[in-house]
Amino acid sequence: MKLYVVPTPIGNLEDITLRALNVLKSVDLILCEDTRTTRNLLKHYDIDKKCVAYHIFNEHERLDNFLNIIRSHESVALVSDAGTPGISDPGFLLVRACLAEEIEVECLPGATALVPALVQSGLPCDRFYFYGFLPHKKGKETLLKRVAEMEETVAFYESPHRLVKTLEKMVEIIGPDRRVSISKEISKIHAFTFRGTLAEALAHFGKGEVKGEFVMVIAPKE
Repeated sequence: MKLYVVPTPIGNLEDITLRALNVLKSVDLILCEDTRTTRNLLKHYDIDKKCVAYHIFNEHERLDNFLNIIRSHESVALVSDAGTPGISDPGFLLVRACLAEEIEVECLPGATALVPALVQSGLPCDRFYFYGFLPHKKGKETLLKRVAEMEETVAFYESPHRLVKTLEKMVEIIGPDRRVSISKEISKIHAFTFRGTLAEALAHFGKGEVKGEFVMVIAPKE
């Protein structure tokens, strides 16, 4: 028995690898964050597989059940709606539980929003920290104070309804002149990257309604 962790496209459906497609065709079933999203992907590539929902609302209480599912099959794939499971998506708990039960786990290389945003930012990417999504309230200010002093590039994910407030807090704590790159909707039709200072980013995104999912890349302290 084996669990494959399979990255799926973050935008353009052609971002999936040939190996990922072969694994999805060969496994006995697929654990997926949203069965509708995954079935759309499978349909696009003429893959017919049983899909079982595995998401943040059931991964804790049904973990033993998911382990039993994996034990009863030769191979199972785990996917999220987009990108690599476990990276700001469900997956970590299941991988840890499988390893504890000596079930083989293999993560395929593939799509994730972090790496393209980091590389195309133009900021140093030889050393960097990734924090996932910032805390909503508690701990946010403390974390940003730490980021302000870091000598490495720092990357975050951020949602559209919190982006402007996050930029306001960053200008206040990190400073208006710190360089930032903000990539929106990577690999999708409306992909866009803003590069400038935190103050310039706030002026740009504060103009009107903010839509899309974002990766923020903050320059290191000089």
